[in-house]
Amino acid sequence: LKMKKIVFAFAMCAVLVLTLSATDLMEPESNLTAGFVTGNPEIASINQMSFGPEGILFLGDSKNAAIYALNTKDLQATSEVAEINMSGFDTKIAASLGTTIENIKISDMAVNPVSKNVYFAVHVADGTPVLLKLKGEGFENVSLQEVRYSKIALTDPIPADAKDKRDRPLRTWAISDLKFHKGKVLVSGLSNKEFGSTFRSIPFPFTDTQEYASLEIWHAAHGKYETHAPIKTFDVIALDKVDYLMASYTCTPLVLFPLDALKEGIHTKGRTVAELGAGNSPLDMISYEKEGSTYFLMSNSNRPVMSIKYDDIAIFKESMTEHVTVFAETEGVAYDNLPFPYVLQMDKLDATHVIYLQRQADGDLRLRVRPTEWM
Repeated sequence: LKMKKIVFAFAMCAVLVLTLSATDLMEPESNLTAGFVTGNPEIASINQMSFGPEGILFLGDSKNAAIYALNTKDLQATSEVAEINMSGFDTKIAASLGTTIENIKISDMAVNPVSKNVYFAVHVADGTPVLLKLKGEGFENVSLQEVRYSKIALTDPIPADAKDKRDRPLRTWAISDLKFHKGKVLVSGLSNKEFGSTFRSIPFPFTDTQEYASLEIWHAAHGKYETHAPIKTFDVIALDKVDYLMASYTCTPLVLFPLDALKEGIHTKGRTVAELGAGNSPLDMISYEKEGSTYFLMSNSNRPVMSIKYDDIAIFKESMTEHVTVFAETEGVAYDNLPFPYVLQMDKLDATHVIYLQRQADGDLRLRVRPTEWM
């Protein structure tokens, strides 16, 4: 009888431990993640990434023409900024995946503003997307299989088999950039409409609602109005208390669109405020504050990082409509070339530091953190 009591007591303790463990694993849902489901979202590509609140990571999947919101549960806040200066970055990523640099492509980088952890989207040789988190000098694989997520499919994306005049696939530009802003996921890319350049505004948490407007710009380097090329990178800028989409395109016009004008089914003509030089494609755009002033940084395929002052944009009231006939000549809003060529990815690490991925002159790919006071 005594032995039975001992066994029973042990069994009750085990049940209590399991119950407490299960309770510990059940994390309360916020209003933003209450509608998330657990499972395999079957993400086919990761073309663009951006963090929202509460460690939610938004992934743009051009192959599936969908936006995914992942609950990373990466909410350990920190104010510390790591000193990062990693050489051979692509070699280290490839080694962590058991392959070589010829078999990987780093498609985007995003910083979690809560934890300051840095995430990388990588595609391996067969196109499979991989999500990695920087951990010291190594990487942690972030599962895309059993996750808490939400999804919305884009309305009327560019067809999967669409090609340009040079027979290059266009589906990769279904999602060319994305950012979270004031409760909405903002997405640029191409649609299947006559005027293909499209901007979408998607309320989050996701419902069936998404607004998308077609865009038209004056392309000074080409000397004509255009509607077919996607925005390559963008940010949001407030001018006279009005939010504007500040968009950069290939070859390289900088264009402003009032955000409240980009409504469902509306064709909107932007105001071109700069031509930043033909023969170039913008890659990334971020903003930061320094000494009471706001600056925008833009990295490029064939130019150094450009620094543009907010004040210079704010005082430029004109709309460019003239053809810039000299190749690579610039007009409009002024900018400064910073001594950082071949910056492939960049993001804000915190209010006073930028993290960027830069190809060195000797071919080395380096990940570095730099204070904004030296930018």
